[in-house]
Amino acid sequence: MTNTTVTAPKGFRAGSAACGIKAGGALDVGVLVADAPCSAAAVFTQNRFCGAPIVVGREHMLSGKLRAIVVNSGCSNVATGRQGIRDARTMCKLVGDAIGTPSGQVLPASTGVIGEFLPMDKLTVGIEQAMRSLSNSASAGKRFVRAIMTTDLKIKQACERVRVGRSTVTIGGCCKGSGMIAPNMATMLGYITTDAKVPPARLRRLLQAAVEPTFNRVTVDECQSTSDMVAIMASGAGGALGSKRAEASFTAALLDVCASLAYQIAADGEGATRVLEIVVTGAKTAADAHAAARAVAVSPLVKTAVHGGDPNWGRIVQAIGQTAVRYKPEDVVVRLGRTVLFRKQAPTRQLDKKKLAGLMRKKHVTIGVDLGAGKASDRVLTCDLSREYITINADYHT
Repeated sequence: MTNTTVTAPKGFRAGSAACGIKAGGALDVGVLVADAPCSAAAVFTQNRFCGAPIVVGREHMLSGKLRAIVVNSGCSNVATGRQGIRDARTMCKLVGDAIGTPSGQVLPASTGVIGEFLPMDKLTVGIEQAMRSLSNSASAGKRFVRAIMTTDLKIKQACERVRVGRSTVTIGGCCKGSGMIAPNMATMLGYITTDAKVPPARLRRLLQAAVEPTFNRVTVDECQSTSDMVAIMASGAGGALGSKRAEASFTAALLDVCASLAYQIAADGEGATRVLEIVVTGAKTAADAHAAARAVAVSPLVKTAVHGGDPNWGRIVQAIGQTAVRYKPEDVVVRLGRTVLFRKQAPTRQLDKKKLAGLMRKKHVTIGVDLGAGKASDRVLTCDLSREYITINADYHT
């Protein structure tokens, strides 16, 4: 079976363990280790109450080099003061000592309940066990993804292979994210590996460019996380990006990996039954296009209408109308898929409501809004809002 996990690129191994942070013996510790120090880049949540691993991770990423990533799930190590910082550093030291590398070349992460201290006695044992299980197999890659999940129902991973000169380079990615998802950097844990040879500064630019139209365009509940990041490591074992054509191919593949992972987050949103894509065209500026798309995507009225299969275009224009986006109401056109629902400030005559309700119940629902004010466009992915979302978050201890 072809490996399509984060261990698919040359030079990477993954390990995992269950140390008892999660109940029921579920995997809750994951490590991702490179055979040698790698070029690396990361983007972090902009939440001002960020977790201790974010504080430490930002420091460690200044060098642009990583050898390993260590993650625990079940406890986010957020709002834990100086002890939280010490615990995040200890996680890095445990991994660094095990592979003979400075702790500054280890990126820490934690996800789960906010406001509780890490059970370091359990986590120490878990990291040791995870390090002993390191493997470059596909099963090790999948177990790593399971170890970083919280309320996710499905593992999320993607892989692309591209020709670079006479070589083939691989990009493997995985992420966790289901709730507390809002665009402003990443708002999830996402890890990408590649065996391409890319200098740190260039890798940083490529990652930021890939994150903006993908992870920064997905929202489940418009709640920005305190813990999350997207990081990439490049081992260089598969070949260098020696030409503009090679870099363009790599850039496109990296974007595809990020886009796939972002879509999987929307599809696995807490309580979600369908993906909702908002596409805005005809905006005066890119900022206007994004503001309009996001206003529709985050509207609970729109999200519940999608859940109920109700093609209520009034909720869509209401969401646009409350923004400061520049347009004339008489120029706005709203579509459900290819069907025009609204134009010239009135509903389309003789709409087939039964057909429209069927479109709203598809697994992927596309709402198009043409503002008629310019040439800029944008898209935002979200999901419907169901009763199950309330159940999950009412029962989830925070």
